[in-house]
Amino acid sequence: MDYKMSPIGVIHSPYTEKSETPIQPSRSQAIGRVELYPKYNDGLQDIEGFSHLILLYVFHRSSEYSLQVTPFLDDQTRGLFATRYPCRPNPIGLSTVRLLSRDANVLEIEGVDVLDGTPLLDVKPYMPEFDIHQDVSAGWYETRKKP
Repeated sequence: MDYKMSPIGVIHSPYTEKSETPIQPSRSQAIGRVELYPKYNDGLQDIEGFSHLILLYVFHRSSEYSLQVTPFLDDQTRGLFATRYPCRPNPIGLSTVRLLSRDANVLEIEGVDVLDGTPLLDVKPYMPEFDIHQDVSAGWYETRKKP
């Protein structure tokens, strides 16, 4: 079954080259902007009350994928789905960022970790009650040999 998705906006960042982007939003203090297309403006009602947002987007400049990859913070080959490697069968990324402000259909954010011009698929509010889990494990990441 195929699904068709269309961007609802674009993410603007200071990064124009893949090599410039932080590995994850938690390692970024960069300021960016999420610009929703004007027809989605009404969907932003009440968003100002949230400190953080989850952005879903397309890795629009990722290349073909492999099911075995060496993650950025490791030196061993891992299964693609046990990593956050950007080259994937469906090149969908997600980032949790801090919402700084809203001006109509533009959100100013902190912690941007994507390339300028990244197509935005969705915005969801970060909800501590739903998004924080207790007694978690991080698999290979916890025991990896640090490069």
